[in-house]
Amino acid sequence: MATKPSIPKGTRDFTPDEMDRRNYIFDTIRSVFRLYGFRQIETPAMENLSTLMGKYGEEGDKLLFKILNSGDWRQGITADRFAEDSVPQLTNRICEKGLRYDLTVPFARFVVQNRDKIQFPFKRYQIQPVWRADRPQRGRYREFYQCDVDVVGTDSLLSELELIEIVREVYRRFGIRVSLHLNNRKILAGIAEVIGMPDRLTDITVAIDKLDKIGLDNVNAELLEKGLPCEAVDRLQPILALSGTNVQKLMALRQILAGSETGLRGVEETETILRLYAGSYADAASSDVFRVELDLTLARGLNYYTGAIFEVKALDVEMGSITGGGRYDNLTGIFGMPGVSGVGISFGADRIYDVLNQLDLYPAAGNAQTKVLFAHFGDAEQLCCLAWARRLREQGVNCEVYPDICKIKKQMNYADQKHIPFVAIMGSDEMAAGTVMLKNMLTGTQQAVTKEEIMNCIS
Repeated sequence: MATKPSIPKGTRDFTPDEMDRRNYIFDTIRSVFRLYGFRQIETPAMENLSTLMGKYGEEGDKLLFKILNSGDWRQGITADRFAEDSVPQLTNRICEKGLRYDLTVPFARFVVQNRDKIQFPFKRYQIQPVWRADRPQRGRYREFYQCDVDVVGTDSLLSELELIEIVREVYRRFGIRVSLHLNNRKILAGIAEVIGMPDRLTDITVAIDKLDKIGLDNVNAELLEKGLPCEAVDRLQPILALSGTNVQKLMALRQILAGSETGLRGVEETETILRLYAGSYADAASSDVFRVELDLTLARGLNYYTGAIFEVKALDVEMGSITGGGRYDNLTGIFGMPGVSGVGISFGADRIYDVLNQLDLYPAAGNAQTKVLFAHFGDAEQLCCLAWARRLREQGVNCEVYPDICKIKKQMNYADQKHIPFVAIMGSDEMAAGTVMLKNMLTGTQQAVTKEEIMNCIS
């Protein structure tokens, strides 16, 4: 007996109905990106590991899917070497490529390679799958789509404002109430300085970034395990516990970070972004649909962020981040192109899909749905239907001609199961009269219509 096929954990198949919903997500996000002047690019699914490794921190590097070298990947490696090498050493010998972890690092590589072909500031968007060797769980997949939008070649904080506006507009169109959490890596660097641990920023941010998942006690335990002294962890507690309005938090931070030039720059940048946003949206502070909140526990554990960082969460569904990003000043420098600042955000299409499903916020029917099915009684009638269908398709109407010669009941059941709103029935009488019997599957009404009349009846 044949084994039932399966797919890898953390991946999913999508039916036509599900793809209609996913394409609704992609099309909505894409249309907002274009509103702001962003243009689309694509990059390969796999990159050289030299491009990917070291860009996401130690935690991220562990989640990279590596690809075995082509051909005899064991060539030149003795049995003793296999036994002696650690897993990372062995992996470096037998793998030169990996599946992309995100779209930002490949984008940075793209900018460097195509610097003479693009206009700066360069505004791009990218909608493609990424892969992470993570433990699958609700809302977390090993293969998932990201919808990224980035601008490189400008230091202006108007870019951060524009990204906030894009987030607001995308979720307004979806009808999802969200909260955008904002922080700044310079503020985090300043915090590391004032608690006496400036060289432990990575350890601090990686731990803080898990606060929502594992809780404060476990974050503190992780920091202690990594060798931070108790007094430094104790000094961190009141900072993480800061509350109040955005203005109140920033005022408190100015006092806390008074001895850190880097930290104060982060405060100033955050104040500017919030001021620009308040100027663009007078109702921002009172909105219960879209909130912007300064969140000092937001760390975004990826090493390449250097300025503002963002994370967006749905207010009405228990779900992790559905959008995230930030500013990165040094990423292209790693590839030999220093001095190019960038900022971007990524929409997690798979998590948005789950949120829309839970809240039942999809439109009633997708634009890709068949609108008219031509049903018929025989070969001659089927041939006549082909001409009618071609005429409708030329006018942009999605339609099908039933492929088999069978009972009308079976053809009507097909239309009903596919939720096709209209069935055009062609019999010998209709052929002779130059009409079809058009049935509205929602109301049950039907009428004879000509080729000239059918468009008005299905509109």
